[in-house]
Amino acid sequence: MVKIYFDTSGCSINFSETEIMKGLISKHDFELVKNPEDAFVIIINICTVKGNKNSLKKIRKLHENYPDKKYIIAGCITKNIIPEIKEIIKEPSLISTHNIKEIISVIEETINENPIEITEKNQDEKINLPKVRKNKIIGIIPISQGCLGYCAYCSVKLIKGDLRSYPIESIIKEIKTALNQGCKEIWITSQDTGAYGRDININLIGLIEEITNIEADFIVRLGMMNPNHVLEMLDDLIEIYKNKKIFKFLHIPVQSGNNKILRLMKRKYKVDDFKRIVEKFRKEIEDITISTDIITGFPSETDEQFKDSLTLIDDIKPDVLNISRFNARPGTDAFKMEEQIKGEVPKDRSRKLTSNFEWIAFRKNKKWDNWKGTILINEKGKNNTFVGRNSSYKPVVVKGNFKLGEKIQVKIVNTTKHYLVGEKI
Repeated sequence: MVKIYFDTSGCSINFSETEIMKGLISKHDFELVKNPEDAFVIIINICTVKGNKNSLKKIRKLHENYPDKKYIIAGCITKNIIPEIKEIIKEPSLISTHNIKEIISVIEETINENPIEITEKNQDEKINLPKVRKNKIIGIIPISQGCLGYCAYCSVKLIKGDLRSYPIESIIKEIKTALNQGCKEIWITSQDTGAYGRDININLIGLIEEITNIEADFIVRLGMMNPNHVLEMLDDLIEIYKNKKIFKFLHIPVQSGNNKILRLMKRKYKVDDFKRIVEKFRKEIEDITISTDIITGFPSETDEQFKDSLTLIDDIKPDVLNISRFNARPGTDAFKMEEQIKGEVPKDRSRKLTSNFEWIAFRKNKKWDNWKGTILINEKGKNNTFVGRNSSYKPVVVKGNFKLGEKIQVKIVNTTKHYLVGEKI
């Protein structure tokens, strides 16, 4: 029996697609293993949305440690990364995000000394396929592929293509399958959750209403939504978030605190639009967790424009901040811009933003001191601990022996900038 090891990085969609590939593999005469040294074939599911560097580093490290293994590179494979992969691995097989249903054929050809490449785009729906879940109580449910945007810095459009929303009935079927298999937490995911349905004359509100009407004990985490799409359904979306089956967690990326930079990025909103969304959510929903993203060092960004991002983060005080240093990706508009910012500047700006935010994060979490309530245990932690999430999706670390999917009552006894510490009551 051929043994196969997966290494996955990137967004929740990448992890969902690994679960699908594992599900397809489990139907055949292959064995999934947890350690690369035990494998005959290593499948690396890569993410190149933030550039090729990290993916190439991972491929190189695995190949150096295990040079005699067979390799399949999967995921967000761009044309420009293929020659770089082949500089590391002489004859890898390649299977792109569009073709994961072909994984069995790719494995069979690879183990028979015939590495192949399947990287062309297609319109196959990647839903209602067998899965081997990374976490048995979390169902990662893709609702679409591709996106509507043309952001100057982003390669998602180049890799994933135009938006293609999946039918509501297909999504509901997959969710019910996940629930029947014991999932308690449902992650609704796509490249831009807020864009769902705009290609088939429906919208996210209708989908979430159908999901929350399912009669079962579960809770939903909605994935990233761009501000321009949130604005178009703001009031209805806030009402949806009030449903007890929805985590009070909003991931809404702003990317810059300066309107000129946002225009250059080809983002379809202004800073005040973003602030309006955050303010209205906070007014209507107590303890909403706000997560946002910032890019530092975008071409032509001046010190003053970067300060606008610092000021914005100081003003809105998000609970979660994802910081990226600009990386010029071939094929994007930003790659062609003349005023590229090189050297230590993007890194220095990232450090400063991180330093400022750490104090914000600590103070935000400090507000949860002595809170009492229910958490859903959704992962095992370190040193005899488990991690649960409260209704605002705040991570709560608790000591003890619990089961994944178990709900417990806790009191918060300590806080850090990254998580809360609870005791069972």
